[in-house]
Amino acid sequence: MKASQFLISTLKEAPADAEVVSHQLMMRAGMVKKLGAGIYSYMPMGLRVIRKVEAIVREEMNRAGAVELTMPVIQPAELWQETGRFTKMGAELLRIKDRHDRDFVVQPTSEEVVTDIARQDLRSYKQLPKNLYQIQTKFRDERRPRFGLMRGREFIMKDAYSFDRDEAAAKKSYQVMASAYRCIFDRFGLRYRAVAADSGAIGGDLSEEFQVIAATGEDAIVYCPESEYAANMEKAEAQAPSGPRPAAVNPMVKTPTPGKSTCAEVAALLGVPLATTVKSLVLATDELDEAGAIVKSQVWLLLLRGDHDMNEVKVGKVPGLNAGFRFATGAEIEAHFGCKPGYLGPIGLKQPVNLVVDREVAAMSDWICGANEVDFHMTGVNWGRDLPEPTLVADVRNVVEGDMSPDGKGRLAIERGIEVGHVFYLGTKYSKAMSATFLGEDGKPAHFEMGCYGIGITRLPAAAIEQNHDERGIIWPDALAPFTVVICPIGMDRSPEVKAAAEQLYAELSAQGVDVILDDRGERPGAMFADWELIGVPHRVTIGDRGLKAGQLEYQHRRDAAATQVAVADVVALLRDKLQA
Repeated sequence: MKASQFLISTLKEAPADAEVVSHQLMMRAGMVKKLGAGIYSYMPMGLRVIRKVEAIVREEMNRAGAVELTMPVIQPAELWQETGRFTKMGAELLRIKDRHDRDFVVQPTSEEVVTDIARQDLRSYKQLPKNLYQIQTKFRDERRPRFGLMRGREFIMKDAYSFDRDEAAAKKSYQVMASAYRCIFDRFGLRYRAVAADSGAIGGDLSEEFQVIAATGEDAIVYCPESEYAANMEKAEAQAPSGPRPAAVNPMVKTPTPGKSTCAEVAALLGVPLATTVKSLVLATDELDEAGAIVKSQVWLLLLRGDHDMNEVKVGKVPGLNAGFRFATGAEIEAHFGCKPGYLGPIGLKQPVNLVVDREVAAMSDWICGANEVDFHMTGVNWGRDLPEPTLVADVRNVVEGDMSPDGKGRLAIERGIEVGHVFYLGTKYSKAMSATFLGEDGKPAHFEMGCYGIGITRLPAAAIEQNHDERGIIWPDALAPFTVVICPIGMDRSPEVKAAAEQLYAELSAQGVDVILDDRGERPGAMFADWELIGVPHRVTIGDRGLKAGQLEYQHRRDAAATQVAVADVVALLRDKLQA
């Protein structure tokens, strides 16, 4: 490609609404243009990156035995009504009507459609396993689209769905996909982690997120540098407390803490570590009638160490809270504790509550909690002496940096990541809801065991930029760059020698299949270099009159601080070596 034939539209300044680096640089590099909130046109430069992402994904999916198809963006509501998602999903599901007043959705995902295909075409166990995938446009009507392609409303996604005869076969299909994803992300040339993720209501351990490591990432990734353990914050666990609980030393005392309503304030006032305090979180569960009205509520008290935070996903797995919970109202707190929040605790309640104790708190002695009286806390509290031993103990907290890894092989570390892929075992959730069956080996109908596997095609370039940029612009890995090599001739319009050398190098590299662009626009060197550093092409060759007279060209990688002189005769071999490295 020659630059004069291409569309290059760089900007010196990013639009005011571009908040994160990837959004700013994609706009400045002319890769995307905003059409509406969360809706972007993929400009030629950006589309080349997206097509490279798609090509790698397609090659590895095909290699893993998946079969490509395309499912409609607009889908009839009837299928979504079969699974209940037409009403259960919130406003992020865009619902529309056609001219005949029939309901449709703009698909955010395609479980219903692919399950409908399977129940029509996969009739026997002999046709299994099957994995069907597509690379298709999706739409989620985000309440607050932001960060450019990181959280847009319209996006491109690769979604795959496996169908198997039983759970054992489904787990094999899952592992095939998990391995294929590692091949895909290795080829992208990005730093990433595959981390265990929560499986939600389906349960089980077969769920992994693929996270691109970036300081601006929305997700916290927990891992052990000394072992293979890695999980997202929702799923991550620390090693459970071991050994006997320390013996009680101090008497329980009602201690004045005037104006100190947080654990941190109380610890500072009393001159004790924050880890000796216990925070009280008050939750509630509701029993509903057929009309959805609350007929009965229960109040729950959750005890956490003062330096720990509640993990809502873990709390949602506690028996009694697993059907849904909310934070208690002020009236409910007053009725059960006789006190406002900030001074709450498990001692001296007005009405009984359901007590849930984090396992770290269950192992504590001489701890501090609220006294259920404003401006007072209880110090020296101990299980068995001042309170009955807890009966419901669970891991309900977020891990913190330095916790011992659950495998016992080292301390946990935390870094930020951007989720760009997810592999997930679905089981029979959709096949049962849609009566999707096949004839098993015994001649009886059985529901498909399913898995789903997604990659954010348009999110991935944004994640790559968040990980790879500097003050001058983007730094693409070779596999994702819109062009791998750029030739920058200086004074090409004035020097026949420079023009001839540039054209010859361009022809040689093109003939060898190198993705090269020749900047023949006649720009000044400073402006030309600034454009390509902003766009992020990884390899640059500069050709000038002075260098040619000495038989030299300049090579510079996007990460290099300075250019390297290379003999004209050696530059093609040098680039070939660089591109194969």
